[in-house]
Amino acid sequence: MAKNSIVSKSSNFNLLLLAASLLFGCASIQQPQGGPRDTTPPKVLKMTPENLTTNFVAKKVNIEFDEFVKIQNEFKEFSVSPEMPSQPVLKVKKKILEISFPDSLEKNTTYTLNFGKALADINESNTVKNFTYVFATGPKLDSLSIRGKITNAITGEPEIDAVAFILPIERDTIFGKGKPSIYTTTDSSGNFSMNNLRKGVYKIYGLKEKGGDKIYQQSTDEIAFLKDSILLDKNIDSIHLKIFKEDASQFRVLDKRLNADGSISMSFNQKLKKPEIVVQDLPALDATKKVKFTKNNDSVKVWLMDLSFDSTKVAIVNEGKSLQAVTFTRGKKETYTRTLTATDNIEGESLNPNKPFRLTFNFPVEKSDISKITFLEDSVKRTNFTLTKDSTDFLSYYIRYPWKVKKPYIIKFEAAAFTAIFDTKNKEFTKNFQLGSKDDYGTLAVKIKTPEANKSYILEVIDGNKNVVNTLVIRNDTSATFANYKAGKYFVRITYDTNKNGKWDTGNVAAGVQPEKIWNEPKELSIRALWERNEIIDIPKE
Repeated sequence: MAKNSIVSKSSNFNLLLLAASLLFGCASIQQPQGGPRDTTPPKVLKMTPENLTTNFVAKKVNIEFDEFVKIQNEFKEFSVSPEMPSQPVLKVKKKILEISFPDSLEKNTTYTLNFGKALADINESNTVKNFTYVFATGPKLDSLSIRGKITNAITGEPEIDAVAFILPIERDTIFGKGKPSIYTTTDSSGNFSMNNLRKGVYKIYGLKEKGGDKIYQQSTDEIAFLKDSILLDKNIDSIHLKIFKEDASQFRVLDKRLNADGSISMSFNQKLKKPEIVVQDLPALDATKKVKFTKNNDSVKVWLMDLSFDSTKVAIVNEGKSLQAVTFTRGKKETYTRTLTATDNIEGESLNPNKPFRLTFNFPVEKSDISKITFLEDSVKRTNFTLTKDSTDFLSYYIRYPWKVKKPYIIKFEAAAFTAIFDTKNKEFTKNFQLGSKDDYGTLAVKIKTPEANKSYILEVIDGNKNVVNTLVIRNDTSATFANYKAGKYFVRITYDTNKNGKWDTGNVAAGVQPEKIWNEPKELSIRALWERNEIIDIPKE
């Protein structure tokens, strides 16, 4: 009996071991379950000395956070106002930021340490946005403030994460190498606030930048400014800055390239009025060139018919004046790869019933072969369509046909249906679509009332994707009908065309010139299918 009892207990023990092994074995292969990503920036727990301390005499400041922190982009983000002979030294020890002052501080002075986005947590890099530490070496803190808003000069919408900054009038320049020491960034509503400022005269700016160094770069950044300086002797809370991309004062080619297909591409820092391209070196190439500028005339593509040159010089001309000459070189054994492709004007899967079917190619097409085009209407072959070249655009062709609603169309283009320069041919491709119903389109009819006669205004119709779909220059009260618009949301934008040149002119910060004013009609002008919407646009006085 004792032996059986021992065997029984041993068996039970082995079963327990097996169960434990299975339990812990299964647990060992489970991956730890991650929670939601941490999006909370570090929080300040303690400051020594306290923020806003007066009669400050410390040589060091310790700021303790609730998690481990790091310093990032210190040179770009951290600044001190007013400037010190030597910048404070920043060190991080786990959760504590240590700030040391290597030089003596001025008496009776309020200092603001602006960290911008320099502080973040270790793991997720959540930034402590617009963090400042303020102290005074005298008995009083500077307590004046400036509050305002930055909006986009064109859309009127708030600019998020734009930089607002002020410069004392005696050192007003945004074109130098030094970044401003008094700045802040806008919130989700475009609002900004700068506090603990001293009495003085300042210039104020807004900046939407690419580089993040708080220094205005005209070629890439957007700028806003008040033309007149501000006297800060009391709190100011109504500053409104309109930010814009400044047109370059001096023309420059931003990018030039001889493409892999042999075409030439160039982009400019200006929108030209009446541009031309002239081949100066090897004049024989000039007579046969093909040139296509973009809609805004700020870039161009050029096709030269002879690519046997070692180098060629191409000049950009505007209104008869040569702006810049650019040289292109090629290797003697250089070869090019070309494929003729086409885009179309199909909207989704429908052709606008008010427009012909259009193909736009990536190379100038020299001839077409209609026999290599198969046209099917509801699976039935049709031959009574026409193929014509656009008389104003050497890249485009039209197919015209008495399209029928609710009929599916398949157009098959065989290989070599189109032949472009350099004997470049298309590969086989097919277009599938149907004719859009006129029942899907509506009309916007507007009466425009101008505030002042004989002044110029530019009306733009904007779709729900913020694209300009129509433009009209207005000098007096008038009526306009915008027909055959796809049902959807639309808006109206008015530019006060001060110089009557038919386009919106940006400002010039160096000359103190503001951009031409733009007014966005706040009402959404929804267009319904088969409806004509009638509206009155009452333009406010500038």
